[in-house]
Amino acid sequence: MTYKYDYLVIGSGIAGMSFALKASRHGRKVAIVCKSTLEDANTNFAQGGVASVTNLEVDDFEKHIHDTMVAGDWLSDPAAVEQVVRNAPAQIRELVEWGVDFDRKEDGSFDLHREGGHSEFRILHHADNTGAEIQESLIRRIRADRNIDVFDHRFAVEIITQHHLGKIVTRRTPDITCYGAYILDENTGKVDTFLARVTVMATGGIGAVYGTTSNPLVSTGDGIAMVYRAKGTVKDMEFIQFHPTTLYHPGDRPSFLITEAMRGYGAVLKDINGREFMHKYDERLSLAPRDIVARAIDNEMKQSGSDHVYLDVTHKDPEETRRHFPNIYEKCLSLGIDITRDMIPVVPAAHYLCGGIKVNLDGESSIRRLYALGECSCTGLHGGNRLASNSLIEAVVYADAAERHAEAHVDGYDFRTDVPDWNDEGTEHPDEMVLITQTEKEVSDIMSYYVGIVRSDLRLHRAWNRLDILYQETEDLFRRSKPTRQLCELRNIINVAYLVMRQALERKESRGLHYTVDYPHPTPEADTTSGAQ
Repeated sequence: MTYKYDYLVIGSGIAGMSFALKASRHGRKVAIVCKSTLEDANTNFAQGGVASVTNLEVDDFEKHIHDTMVAGDWLSDPAAVEQVVRNAPAQIRELVEWGVDFDRKEDGSFDLHREGGHSEFRILHHADNTGAEIQESLIRRIRADRNIDVFDHRFAVEIITQHHLGKIVTRRTPDITCYGAYILDENTGKVDTFLARVTVMATGGIGAVYGTTSNPLVSTGDGIAMVYRAKGTVKDMEFIQFHPTTLYHPGDRPSFLITEAMRGYGAVLKDINGREFMHKYDERLSLAPRDIVARAIDNEMKQSGSDHVYLDVTHKDPEETRRHFPNIYEKCLSLGIDITRDMIPVVPAAHYLCGGIKVNLDGESSIRRLYALGECSCTGLHGGNRLASNSLIEAVVYADAAERHAEAHVDGYDFRTDVPDWNDEGTEHPDEMVLITQTEKEVSDIMSYYVGIVRSDLRLHRAWNRLDILYQETEDLFRRSKPTRQLCELRNIINVAYLVMRQALERKESRGLHYTVDYPHPTPEADTTSGAQ
């Protein structure tokens, strides 16, 4: 079956949904494709909040810009930082208009939090489940919008370019163009053709590539892998942010996130023996940036041989703690941990990707008529490390910029009439799921052991060799099989794992979130423009 839309949005987080709502205002027909449902997106798991300058009595744009540049290890694109910080307040106002209920004080002003790396209190939040509040508010508007069609349980297999029209496309082809995507309908097992004047990739991150992650398991890097296979530019994949504090409870996947706002609130990191340890690593103690804290915890665990450390909030007022962090309190209590009396066992987990599909200030990728938004994109805002709570605001600011740019050009784009149907003639359904599940486990083990918080050339080369075998086996399986979500996800996981490993090898210095024992210090003359064409 063939569908035609002005805009095809692949992904259902804050980036994709806010773009769709903005496009709908102009009467455009929008399709949102979800690999599960609208509710199952990384936005829904974001506890901390949204960073924006709102209290002008003590805060200003320059402070937020400086904090972002410092956190990014000065690899952030100043233009991108400026764009996000200065446009943040307007997008906050729009989120409020869309029904997002940020917590407020008795006087009506925002109840602002402070998180690691921020010099001021500027984090807007809704208790400790801000992402869920935003997701639910946007879903209500999406469901009521007649211009927006939602396709649940659909999986994007490939974006459609000249390659599918019989033309040779290489990474040097100057005018690669996206005409839509081939989308698998999981209910029928058929691959449909979605043609679009403009396609928006908003597929989220890659956390599921790792064994321990705070991300929903749908975060398999699908958009990044599709764009890379279509010869688009992918950048800064070595910069993986590991959240320092997820709840240590073996068997949970994803891991339950213990928000950084808890450390901003006053929680203290302690080792397995209950001793504070961050003074050995950074003068900012438990409020140091996430990469420093994650490496510190990793080092403490290796030295002691323990599986976790502790986060201690027992010295704070119990009632205030329960009020600020109700979901964390209830989750821990369900496991027999009363956070007002007991220390919380925590462990780092893969949390956020700072790199991704390279885009400009309008959210355009290197492929014409294809935009990328949210965590799957690399805007340049985060540089070597994301400042806490900058991601949600980046998503809505760039969704606004992309929609404005696309609206000015969309009428000049025609639908292609010569796009062939997906061809799976001669293929069969994969008959051994164990091949897929076991290979996926092998990839997550490789990434966790060799391409984790601390890296080395030896580990990365070992990862390369093992991934190469898995890549060949999986591509062979894909060529002779009808596409399924599980097989496509595996293929994407391997592509993304390769990109992380390759770009980590290319960076001959420790910078931001990328730490290697072979090059432990920043090197001014080193190449800081890691990217795959």
